[in-house]
Amino acid sequence: MEVLVGSIQSQGMYPGYSHRRRMSERELDTKSDSQEKAVFNRILKANKDSSQFLLEGDIVATRSRSAMGCPSNSCFWPQASDGIVHVPYVLSSDYDEDKKKTIAEAMAEFETLTCIHFVERKTEKDYLDIKSEKGCWSYYGKIGGAQTLSLMKQGCIWKGVIQHELDHALGFLHEHTRSDRDNYVKIMWQYIHPSHVDNFKKYSDSNNLDLPYDYSSVMHYSAHTFSNTSGKATIVAIPDASVPIGKKNGLSNLDVAKINKLYKCNRCSTVLDKPSGSLNSLNYPSKYSDNINCVWLIRIPSKQVFLQFEALDLQSSKDCQADYIKVYDGVSKSSKVLLDKTCGSNLPVNLTASGTTMLIEFVTDSTETGTGFQASYTSVRV
Repeated sequence: MEVLVGSIQSQGMYPGYSHRRRMSERELDTKSDSQEKAVFNRILKANKDSSQFLLEGDIVATRSRSAMGCPSNSCFWPQASDGIVHVPYVLSSDYDEDKKKTIAEAMAEFETLTCIHFVERKTEKDYLDIKSEKGCWSYYGKIGGAQTLSLMKQGCIWKGVIQHELDHALGFLHEHTRSDRDNYVKIMWQYIHPSHVDNFKKYSDSNNLDLPYDYSSVMHYSAHTFSNTSGKATIVAIPDASVPIGKKNGLSNLDVAKINKLYKCNRCSTVLDKPSGSLNSLNYPSKYSDNINCVWLIRIPSKQVFLQFEALDLQSSKDCQADYIKVYDGVSKSSKVLLDKTCGSNLPVNLTASGTTMLIEFVTDSTETGTGFQASYTSVRV
């Protein structure tokens, strides 16, 4: 995931336009279920009939911008005095309740993991106008006024796709275009049609935020994006070609880290998106620190999240007001509570979410500390 930097030379009326040739059905087809579910494959499939002039497959070119730069951070959304970045939006009434719920959940993950809060517009001049146009696409950063972000009802209402387009609007480019990409991936030019070559250019002056390259970024092309030869990858990880490329179901930890660093968010958050895994408080089994406010978002591919605490040692206090663990059935603190504030040393009961997500919150004050907690999770079908 790359920040708004670098430049693209003009090609005709629209600068950097490189998606005028529509993808054929053969190019859009993929040979495995995992590739079909990759975020950018979904985007290209939805965009095959779009009449928009799109950069890199899903970024709207503008007449006013001759480069993908961001002078004086003018294209970033402003941060309020409380550290929150409020991004106003209007959501079209064309979406049914299920689709609105999916969009809201995708937005809620930003609020849970970063300081970005997508808020319904009141009177703000600059805002996202989210509607169902042809395809999934976004402008690049904040352009001012009402800026359309298209999430087509049929083809774009997937959490990862929604977050990908929202991330463009926040000021991030595709991960494979960052300046150091050749150290991490090999572009297989022989399998890319000449009209699609510009989609794979890199920006020599990109701001990579001093954070690692992220193969699993929600902003990364999939391995077969824009391939003109069935079964042949256009992007291969190096030195290990077996490393999966592209994301299926939402923000990665590095996506979160990059947003938090760019927007100077003071957040302690972790995404756990494997089918099973473990989590523990910082320094466990040594004493945890004072004044902690951390969250772990468990987001498994399918079934339901099952959580089991294996150790608990938190400062005891009345109603657990000092230090506590709290667990939610969903992606945000507005979700149903599965485990209310818990402290002391008695292990909580095992918990099962209603779906594929669960949020664990850990808060401490400035007084006594303990060794913290340790837990494990897996996927189950109830």
